[in-house]
Amino acid sequence: MSATGYALLGFVTWTLLLLIWMEILRTHLVVSGRTLANGFTPDNAGFSPFLQRLARAHANCLEGLPIFGGLMALAMMSSRASITDPLAYWFLGARLIQSAIHLTSTSPTAVKARFSAFAVQMAIGLYWAVKLLLG
Repeated sequence: MSATGYALLGFVTWTLLLLIWMEILRTHLVVSGRTLANGFTPDNAGFSPFLQRLARAHANCLEGLPIFGGLMALAMMSSRASITDPLAYWFLGARLIQSAIHLTSTSPTAVKARFSAFAVQMAIGLYWAVKLLLG
């Protein structure tokens, strides 16, 4: 598998792990009697700040997956992974950093750092899109 394939697999796996983590915490709240099974909203409003940040980090992954994952999949399906391979791990690293910051803090400095990690992903995605369109 190419670097693009592994990075895409990493992105999907990270998204799944965030979901599993959130569902483990939600299950604990239900089993311990602290909330009803139908007491959750998609953003985990009304629950701990961490659980809310976890929901948002997961949603960020879901929002980015069709765009960035689509570019990686398109590159692989068109046998042009050579376009995405050089930056695939940089992209994945930026995504993991963005999520990690999201999970740990909402301070102004953390939000700026989180946006910086997202900006790296946007720049890489735009570069890939242009190269795939013109290449």
